[in-house]
Amino acid sequence: MRTGFFSSPIHSSTTSNSPSRHTTFSETLMEETINDAGAVIKRWDIDVSSSSSSYNRVANLFRDYRDEAHQFLDAVNRLQHGMHFVIKESSRSELLIQAQNLMQIAMKRLQKEMYTILSGNRYFLDSETVSNSRSSRASTRSSVSDEDDEINEIIDAEVSVSSTRVSEIDKVSERVMADLKAIADCMIGAGYGAECVKIYKLNRKSVVDETLYYLGVEKLTLSQVQKMDWSLLEQKTKNWLSAVKIAVSTLFQGEKILCDHVFSASDSIRETCFSEIAKESALTLFAFPEMVAKYKKLSLEKMFSVLDLYNSISELWDEIELIFSFNSLTVVKSQAVTSLVKLGEAARFMLSEFESAIQKDSSKAVACGGVHPLTRYVMNYLVFLGDYSGAFSEIIVDWPLSIQSPLPESYFLSPTPDDYDSPSSAVSVRLAWLVLVLLCKLDGKAQHYKDVSLSYLFLANNLNYVVSKVKKSNLKLLLGSDWLLNHDAKVKQYISNYERMGWSKVLTSFLENSTAEMSPPEARDWFVTFNSDFEEAYRTQSSWVIPDPKLRDGVKISLAKKVISGYRTFYEKYREILRSGGVKSVVRFAPDDLQNYLSDLFHGTGSSEHGTTSYSLSHSSPSVSTSSSPSHGR
Repeated sequence: MRTGFFSSPIHSSTTSNSPSRHTTFSETLMEETINDAGAVIKRWDIDVSSSSSSYNRVANLFRDYRDEAHQFLDAVNRLQHGMHFVIKESSRSELLIQAQNLMQIAMKRLQKEMYTILSGNRYFLDSETVSNSRSSRASTRSSVSDEDDEINEIIDAEVSVSSTRVSEIDKVSERVMADLKAIADCMIGAGYGAECVKIYKLNRKSVVDETLYYLGVEKLTLSQVQKMDWSLLEQKTKNWLSAVKIAVSTLFQGEKILCDHVFSASDSIRETCFSEIAKESALTLFAFPEMVAKYKKLSLEKMFSVLDLYNSISELWDEIELIFSFNSLTVVKSQAVTSLVKLGEAARFMLSEFESAIQKDSSKAVACGGVHPLTRYVMNYLVFLGDYSGAFSEIIVDWPLSIQSPLPESYFLSPTPDDYDSPSSAVSVRLAWLVLVLLCKLDGKAQHYKDVSLSYLFLANNLNYVVSKVKKSNLKLLLGSDWLLNHDAKVKQYISNYERMGWSKVLTSFLENSTAEMSPPEARDWFVTFNSDFEEAYRTQSSWVIPDPKLRDGVKISLAKKVISGYRTFYEKYREILRSGGVKSVVRFAPDDLQNYLSDLFHGTGSSEHGTTSYSLSHSSPSVSTSSSPSHGR
């Protein structure tokens, strides 16, 4: 508009003032229009030096004189129409110069008003504060029982006051936004869009930058991140996780809503304005996860920080796409995607390292046959992976499982890789595979026991622990009921093998002599042999342990049914015969005595099954450090 004023051909003042020229009615009308508009505009001239107008120089037109503010905008619009007429229909250059001077006075005033409104109403421009306040009050009211009438009355009063306050905030916010839009429309229409955007951009960019700073989002370089100790980087990661939802859903979204409203008169201006306000800060926000993913000291326990970062971006992706939809902000979305990709790559790397570390674990089996620290460590890790099934599925959906180890067919009691039909099944297969890797490793450790029955008890304890962790976590839904049924049956099979091998001499003696009649000497020999076999079994197993109370009680009941019931038959049949023969001393145990002995079993004398806090997965890779347990360990 302004360039048009000065580039249009204008007759010289000499020509325009020629006595021979007759002023038309339209020109006279436009001159009156410009003069009338000028009278309104001059009253708010911030450069005037007269004492009568000194107050107007510092007063806030839109805040204190709203009626005159609307008159002022109307005057600017009438002035603009008059200028258009002068350019097209008149050659009176002095009138055009007069109008242009008035327009500059008006634009200076509007620039001042926009700056004042923006700098003085930051709180009222935060629309999310209003909605959050409403939600908070509503949740407070609904959380109290209807029976607490007195409390409800107090809360109702507070809610009423709060609602009134929120309503007032709404009104102020709407008024402020309307004023900004009116000023922007007027300045853009007059050709002063660049000046308007400059003031708006400087103010609102500082709001965005300051908000991110107070949220704990810092502008860091990859070099700075690489030099940080993990404890410091972990704290910055937690700050980022706390900030990103607010930054996207409140800060950037609210800023876009405001920008779209204020500059609705021009699509190009609102895009340019929002882009210049948000781009730099958004790039800083979404660059941080990529730098964490590239951290050179990533270890297995850092997996969950990586997944937290991935999950946050993934969950906000629809909002990110909507907020940064302008072509000029494609770079922001690209940075967010890059961070997702790098985080996914880091998670895959750590998952591979996790599997490799399980396979390379060289720790010995626990002496008492209890739950191995490796089992506890791995299952805690997998339980947390199961809690991240959404992010986990996105990361591994196009990462096929490659099985290189030759495994017995009997181990495949879980989903096979052919089940990769959906992201959720991909997670199920991957988790089932990791459990299978663990069970195979435990099977190898069990082979080092000299006592076969103890190896079966070890396998039962560990598999029972695995099944228990699955049942009590999200893994239950991911691995499914068939998986649980199969592995429950495997636990029972291990226990059965333990009983058969650990009590073979005792149980065999019942079967061999259950129907045959024995003479007193034969009965005597039988009791002597039983005493020896039972004492040997008890002495051998007195240090063995079954940590799970339910499994322990089940084994005791099962043994009692087999041992005590079989012994009772011989005890009641031959006790009197042996007593009359003077060999009472060979009947050393009553059935109740055996029950007491069996009740003492499986509590163990060692504590290695509880020693998980100092366990770590050893690994040869120099890029993967290890620690005692997953950082999110339960």
